[in-house]
Amino acid sequence: MIYDQHVALHDVYAPSATEIMIRSKKAGQNYSADSDFETMNKPEPSKYKNYSSANNQRIDIDKFIQKLKSITTQTSTQKCAKSIRIALESAGAQFKSHPVAAADWGNTLMKIGYRQISPKFDEPKEGDIYIINRTSKHTYGHIAGFSGKQWVSDFKQRSYDVYKENGLTYQYYRLGF
Repeated sequence: MIYDQHVALHDVYAPSATEIMIRSKKAGQNYSADSDFETMNKPEPSKYKNYSSANNQRIDIDKFIQKLKSITTQTSTQKCAKSIRIALESAGAQFKSHPVAAADWGNTLMKIGYRQISPKFDEPKEGDIYIINRTSKHTYGHIAGFSGKQWVSDFKQRSYDVYKENGLTYQYYRLGF
């Protein structure tokens, strides 16, 4: 092809986005394109309830747990609060602002639908979160979520008692009522 002016060929021959759907008619059934399409694209139902807070935030426990399970580090990176915040955001939580220190996350958790309960380390439920308050050695405290198999913060913990100090105080939170 000959052009009178300089033209970039990728602009002229740029491919357009095309959506292709393959449908098959099942033997002996009436075909309804709309119903087949809806059935094919329905997400699998969550085995957990999505919780809504007083300010209408919806937290999907499945997504929170998936994010926790994706953390594979075996030692701390000292970013537990950031890790839990990202997991909560992946589950639908939205924060106008959030604390930096793990020990300060209690009120923020309650704003998004968590409630404080007495510690249940012997009976944790998926999505539970605990906070270790500040100590003289750990000025930011610690925060972790339960994935169903183990406690996870910025690393996969062996147990909830990551600090080997006397006199630790914990706050424990569970989503929903």
